[in-house]
Amino acid sequence: MQRFILALAALALAGGPAAAHELAAPASFAAGLAHPFLGLDHLLAMTAIGLWSAVAGGRALRLWPALFVAAMLAGYGLGASGTALPLVEPAILASIVVLGLLIAVMARVPLTAGAVLVVFFALFHGHAHGAEAVSGDDASYVVGFVLATAALHLLGIAIGRICIARSPALVRAAGTTIALAGLVFA
Repeated sequence: MQRFILALAALALAGGPAAAHELAAPASFAAGLAHPFLGLDHLLAMTAIGLWSAVAGGRALRLWPALFVAAMLAGYGLGASGTALPLVEPAILASIVVLGLLIAVMARVPLTAGAVLVVFFALFHGHAHGAEAVSGDDASYVVGFVLATAALHLLGIAIGRICIARSPALVRAAGTTIALAGLVFA
């Protein structure tokens, strides 16, 4: 288990949160697909949604990731239209810390309360995507980042199921590592 924790810590420290926030090329499917993978903040938060959904189980397993994607699209629309949303970067970092802590304690919250939290964080992640989009093929860009987000949610669900089956301590370690990474970014 120590190797697992060290590997997650190394991953958390390998990149920086600003890496995904600098699109150099016009919006395209490839840029949208790559965006969530280029910034460790997006990568961890979106994977954490899947992992927390796996911990919660039941209807949360499908509902929370789906709500994240829907609210992220709404946030994208706000960002792309130039609508200001205060404290976007701090909210993104808070999402990493909060989701990590919820995973670490294996929090079981009511479905609706979890949904509200997921939607709240997704709006900020989506706003960052929209505000950073460079002119180009916006529709393809959106399809790309939606598919990448869904893939990261599925990755989190898979990690969660594997960890839960092997040992709750692995889930706690993953959540702790995610939360610590958020604190490092902050």
